[in-house]
Amino acid sequence: MTDGAVSTGEASRVTASIPVGAPGKHQGYLTVPHSRDDSAWGSIQIPITSIANGEGPTLLFTAGSHGDEYEGQIALMKAARRLRPEEIRGRVILLPSLNHPAVLAGTRLSPIDGLNMNRVFPGRRVGTPTEMIAHYVYHRLLPLADVVVDLHSGGRTLEFLPSVIMHDLPDPELRARTLAAIRAFGAPAAAILTELDSEGMLDTAVESLGKIFISTELGGAGTSTAATVGIAERGIDNLLRHFGVLASEAPPPEAGRTLHTPEGTAFVVARGAGMLEMLVDLGEPVAAGQPLCHVHHFEDHEREPTDYAARCDGLLWCRHVPGLVKRGDCLAVVASDYDDDRD
Repeated sequence: MTDGAVSTGEASRVTASIPVGAPGKHQGYLTVPHSRDDSAWGSIQIPITSIANGEGPTLLFTAGSHGDEYEGQIALMKAARRLRPEEIRGRVILLPSLNHPAVLAGTRLSPIDGLNMNRVFPGRRVGTPTEMIAHYVYHRLLPLADVVVDLHSGGRTLEFLPSVIMHDLPDPELRARTLAAIRAFGAPAAAILTELDSEGMLDTAVESLGKIFISTELGGAGTSTAATVGIAERGIDNLLRHFGVLASEAPPPEAGRTLHTPEGTAFVVARGAGMLEMLVDLGEPVAAGQPLCHVHHFEDHEREPTDYAARCDGLLWCRHVPGLVKRGDCLAVVASDYDDDRD
């Protein structure tokens, strides 16, 4: 287990009220300076829990990178209350509301600086609050971590077939270890994702350090369900057992269907505005050329709706949630079965 004092050496303006990584269970806050008109010496207080006992790997769990994604936040808050030092071998660090201003507002972006937490890594020491938080995570927490798990869902605008996710990594050894871990998570689907844009993501920052990074898309639609929170809770414990941090007291979870997003054909994007009518439900099989949805031109009701079709075979993995869509919105994502032959 890495010593708790290890960092990249670059000082952070964010400070912790607890000895992160020290033996025992410690719960407190990260203090992010935020001077403003209504609080001259104000700050943002981000909850953090650190649990350490003996030798073993360090797992860093985050949620609330986007404030309107609730499943991971709830599951990590419950884990922070539940986990005890005597149960673990190694170290667990929990940040249930990473972008706390966005969590308080229930928004994807921070209401303070308008930034997307998952597009600003490695952050900036002298930056906006979102950039300072990312800088602290990159320079103070990632050096401690062997595995990083960032829990996401679709938020207010998307809904996913509940899935655990990794990127299609070029390093075969890291790829194999990450693939084994996402299958151990035990979600209904395990997806190997090709991003539309990966610049500034926590994912990319962790992977560039040669460490295991695991993410999720656990539902969405601006809420949570008993099923999706349950998937998150079980997945957290399954990963802790997989990496030997928790003693295994349960049979290995059944791995879900392994999927991937075919590059260039998975994403279906709106070419114009209108009212959305889905023709396929999440998880249903689709074929290339099959209509997935109509977008109705409700201000020109004599005009026929625009049809949007699947561009590859697979199943409907993700869909747009709000009834109104704008040009450029992601309407749907189709995922295909993953070929294990390359593993």
